[in-house]
Order: sequence, then C-alpha cells, then structure tokens
Amino acid sequence: MKRFIVTGGYGFIGSSLIKLLLKKNYTVLNIDKLSYSAQKYNLKDVKSKKYFFKKIDINNKKEITKILKRYKPHGIFNLAADTHVDRSIDDSSNFIRNNILGVYNLLEAIKNYNKNIRLVHISTDEVYGDIANSKRSNESFPYVPSSPYSASKASSDHLVNAFVRTYKIDAVISNCSNNYGPRQYPEKLIPKMIYNILNNKPLPIYSKGKNLREWIYVDDHCEALLKLFFKGKSGEKYNIGSGINCSNLFLVKKILKTFSDKNIEIGKKVKIIFVKDRPGHDFRYALNSNKIKRELKWKPKINLNQGISKTVDWYINNQGYFKKLNEKNFSYRW
Repeated sequence: MKRFIVTGGYGFIGSSLIKLLLKKNYTVLNIDKLSYSAQKYNLKDVKSKKYFFKKIDINNKKEITKILKRYKPHGIFNLAADTHVDRSIDDSSNFIRNNILGVYNLLEAIKNYNKNIRLVHISTDEVYGDIANSKRSNESFPYVPSSPYSASKASSDHLVNAFVRTYKIDAVISNCSNNYGPRQYPEKLIPKMIYNILNNKPLPIYSKGKNLREWIYVDDHCEALLKLFFKGKSGEKYNIGSGINCSNLFLVKKILKTFSDKNIEIGKKVKIIFVKDRPGHDFRYALNSNKIKRELKWKPKINLNQGISKTVDWYINNQGYFKKLNEKNFSYRW
C-alpha cells in the first residue's frame, strides 16, 4: 500500500487531501510547521492508525532527509506555502523563504535521498498573470506573475522543472485555480464573507468587485492531485480548473443568497462595501484545463451552487473552527 507525505497538511487543501488519501486506505505523514493559517481543527476527527504528524519546516533539509529515510514514502504532495496575496504585498520575506527556499530544500532532500520519490508540487494559476478576456491560459503560456506571492510560486515551479531536467527527479506540477470549501482560513474571500455574515459585519470587496476568478471545489482539486501522482507524466505540468469564472461581486451575492435560501437571518450590518483596490491587482485568471481532462480522464464534479452550499453548511456547523482563530490574523486590513 502506498505511503505519502503531505507537506502543509494542516492547511486548507492539505487537510482535504489527507482526508481523501486516508479514505482510500493509504498511509499518510503530515508535515507542517504550524504557521498562523495551519489549524489542527482541520483534522480533529481523523482517528486512523495510518495517519501520522511531524512538526517540521520544509526548510530544515536535515530533518526532511531523516524523515525520507525513516518513512520511505512513495510520493510527496507539496502544499507547504504562504498563499495570501495581500500579505505578500505587505511583506514578501516569508513568501521568499517558504515558497522558494523551502521548495529548494525539499528538492535537495529528495535528490540526495531517493530521486525516484514522486513529487507532486502544487502551484497556482496566478503564475500566468492577468489573462485577457478572450483567452484561457494553457500549460505553454508564459509566466507573468504580478504579486510577490505569484512570483514566488513561479520561482518554485522553475526550480522543480530544473531539478527534473538536471537531476532526473520524478516530479509533476499542478497549476490550479482558486480553491474553496470547508476548512479554508478566513483571510481568503469566501470564508471571510461567510465569517462576516455569521458575525454581522460588512462585506469588503476590492474596487467595484468586477475582478474575475475561476473557482474549483477543493475535493475536485484533491481528486485531480491523485490523478497526477498515479498517471501524470514526469516533468509535465497540468492546469486544474473548473471552467467556472465569475466576478467577486457575483460570488459574494451568491453567498448572501445561499444564506437566504437556507432561511438564515442576516444582520443589519451585513452589507457589501467597496474598498480601495490592492496594488497590481490582476483583473482575470482563466485556465484551459483540457490537458488533464484529455490525458488523465479527470473532470470536476461539484458545480458552484453545490460547492457554495456545502461550504456555507460546513462553517455554520463548525463555528468552533472560528473560535480557535485569532481574528486579528485575518481582519488586519479592515
């Protein structure tokens, strides 16, 4: 039976992936340094004897190498990353350290221990930069990152490609669109809006809310990552998207309607407000995901209405999640 390491496993996507791997009866080691957005609540219901956790920073190459020797994984899913664009604009130092140097040290550990371990490196659609309205970025699009966050992810992608070519390590890269779903830290748009609705707070949206994003439910993304491990071609990158694009304003209104449809009372202070736009804000991301659909026979299953409904339900039923958080960490801008 396969043994996997998931880095950043207490994060949003990482915890969702761990749940999927355990459901399929694989053995999983979660490596996480427990930064501000890592939440043990995300895996509080995991009781499996096939699940293990080690508090380690992927920058600690010596400890990572020890783990590889002791655990002998078949695959590593690298989800250890700083991901919030606003934070990268305010201070990019952690993004450089964790998203670039962290990936470098992970690659070095793999190279020095066993180049045959398959690495699935999880990246983002933001590396392609702002996409004109008539286009969707495929895997051959140039990288034109706009924020320190997306630049750091682009750098890590290039490092992975270089280690594949030069040192012959076995790795594939995923470039995924915006994820949403249960257990997402409320600095991101959807859980932030849900938190504010539940706590009778205004709903801040940048500029006029016209920026367009592509949204994928986290479980669909995790299913795609498994496809990449088992069927992806080493040295290749695969876009993972739903094809569902909408404006931020449309999305927030959909969340409000979802609360209304569930007959949940909305407080008087819950109103959309437009705030000053952030620097270098890309207008549109849009992926062409035909490659993974054609070559690996993957396609998303959850549409936006289903996904938003499931997400709202989870936060309503897990308000203890918010109690574990320090609101200052996700409300520092407003």
